Amino acid sequence: MGRLFGTDGVRGIANRKLTPKLCFDIGRAAGFVLTKNKKGKVLVGRDTRLSGDLVESSLVAGLLSIGLDVDIAGVIPTPGVAYLTRTGEYLCGVSISASHNPFEYNGIKFFSSEGLKLDDTVEDEIEDKILEGTKIYKEVLGEDIGIVTRSDAFVEKYKDYLKSLTDDRFDDFNISLDIGNGALYNIAKEVLESYGANVSVINDNPNGKNINLKCGSTNPELIQEEVLKNKSDIGMSFDGDADRIIAVDEKGEIVDGDHILAIVATYLKKKGKLKNNAVVGTIMSNLGLKKYLETIGVDFISTKVGDRYILEEMLKSNYIVGAEQSGHAIFLDYNTTGDGLATGIHLLEIMKEESQKLSKLNSLVKNYPQVLKNAKVRDDLKNKFNEFPDIVEKIKEIEDKYDGNGRVVIRPSGTEALVRVMIEGKDTELLERDAKEIVELIEEKLN
Repeated sequence: MGRLFGTDGVRGIANRKLTPKLCFDIGRAAGFVLTKNKKGKVLVGRDTRLSGDLVESSLVAGLLSIGLDVDIAGVIPTPGVAYLTRTGEYLCGVSISASHNPFEYNGIKFFSSEGLKLDDTVEDEIEDKILEGTKIYKEVLGEDIGIVTRSDAFVEKYKDYLKSLTDDRFDDFNISLDIGNGALYNIAKEVLESYGANVSVINDNPNGKNINLKCGSTNPELIQEEVLKNKSDIGMSFDGDADRIIAVDEKGEIVDGDHILAIVATYLKKKGKLKNNAVVGTIMSNLGLKKYLETIGVDFISTKVGDRYILEEMLKSNYIVGAEQSGHAIFLDYNTTGDGLATGIHLLEIMKEESQKLSKLNSLVKNYPQVLKNAKVRDDLKNKFNEFPDIVEKIKEIEDKYDGNGRVVIRPSGTEALVRVMIEGKDTELLERDAKEIVELIEEKLN
């Protein structure tokens, strides 16, 4: 078995890679490492996947077996788990979700007692105990075995938090939502209506198998159609665990994480609230975003792909906002992870306070064309593409051709057997051709 933890916890096809035994072992090992042998409580939440019961029961059994009590929140967004963990008396929190992946996948991601995703050293310690078969010498019997508490109160507390994010009212706003049949299905409409908004919703009837199925943030054409049909002021589309958002303006144009970052940076700079005059993105952020931020005197800090790396940089250098192009946006004054609905509420705040349509705000950044392609490879080779001289040479050859007017970014997927190829420049036809060349070479060498 290869490395368990990817860029966002442990993820795989439920009952194949993510077996009940592995989930039990993860619960036992992670509980042991994270709680430092203390007696206490762990919070567990999940999305709407069919396999959620299987993963949850196995994981929780592992936690109970070493004497930890478990509060089960049921179906709740990942940011809800982070929020409740850091504001409650928990030793750690766990979200069971595979985010934007198809329903047959599932995943386990942990939060520290401060609501922070685990750093690599902690994940390595947990992983070593599982893969090396390290026996955890902790015999728990009788009254010391952990107990489970289930309650709707956990979701209600998260709803109350979302309803308290701003004092603004949105009575004049028409909002369209695509829930993606995910974890916001019984939360988003109620929260936005509490602010007075007129809300229409699609894909809010999960059946365990339709999460992310041709809907949600990875299929934004649905929310674009809804916005135009309903003449909405804004559309919001979420992924399965609702930690990301792809918004749509009233003209049906996509507002991705790069544009959200530009909008928020501009607003906070104007208000004198942009701490340390910088925002954080990733190597995948569009060159157009960086160029725009230069014009308003805001520094752009780049990290590896993954919201955990954005958060690490924000905590290290005291920045308050960061985002990935894919729609993970972190507002550190409010929560410790991306929160799709909270981000949508912040966009509404800015539209209201600036008296601007979203299309006007969306026009701040002029995107450079980007081509993104996936090379399908063997999972055990995806991290070794730069060990093949032919691949390295081809990448350098193409980078040299752009001569500073474009860039090539190659990275392994943290969750799938893919190598992702992104080329950015001015000529889309040329980008397509060059990206195809690299993908074909990587697939040839890494299969």
